[in-house]
Amino acid sequence: MQAHGVLPALPLDPKRKAILRHARKTFVREGYAATRIEPIAREAGVSTATLYALFEGKAQLFAAVIRDAAEDFALQMARLGAIEGDARQQLTSFAAAYAEFMSDPFVRSVFRLVMAERPRFQDVAIRFFEDGRKAFGATLITILIAQSKAGALKPIDHPSWAAGNLMGMIEHPVFFVPLVTGDEVKVRRTITEIVEDAVATFLARYGT
Repeated sequence: MQAHGVLPALPLDPKRKAILRHARKTFVREGYAATRIEPIAREAGVSTATLYALFEGKAQLFAAVIRDAAEDFALQMARLGAIEGDARQQLTSFAAAYAEFMSDPFVRSVFRLVMAERPRFQDVAIRFFEDGRKAFGATLITILIAQSKAGALKPIDHPSWAAGNLMGMIEHPVFFVPLVTGDEVKVRRTITEIVEDAVATFLARYGT
């Protein structure tokens, strides 16, 4: 039996792409309950019949929007795999890109939306977070293992734990604080300062 809200992979034709783009904006702005299908179809330049031919209903459209957002996030982080330089340069480049991504208001909006609808779409929500964690963590773990083998970092028995340490120092100020406070509490440090502090702390623990 197919899990509620989970869709099989479909080719991303122009009409479907337009629908997902406008649906993502609408779900983020209005929330799941208040979102209506007809305005999304109109904004995407397709008929309501065309939208329903691609998505059975709002639940299937929401699941597709979240999966599409997760794929976009994974592509952004995959670009970090080409980072070059010594350990400090690689870690700083990763941390800066990760901080920029996690501080994006749209990213927080998608996370809020997923959390709000988790009881209704638990399978979709769990997959969203697991895919995100893998995309982010895998890139950093690759860097840590390579730099450890090169002797630039101490031998790391648990690269995933080490990666979590660095990412956590970035996530708390740039993501979780504004996520919880609704952007009302502003972190005094700049993103550059947060990145520099996190990398310095990490290297004090794992650097050679």
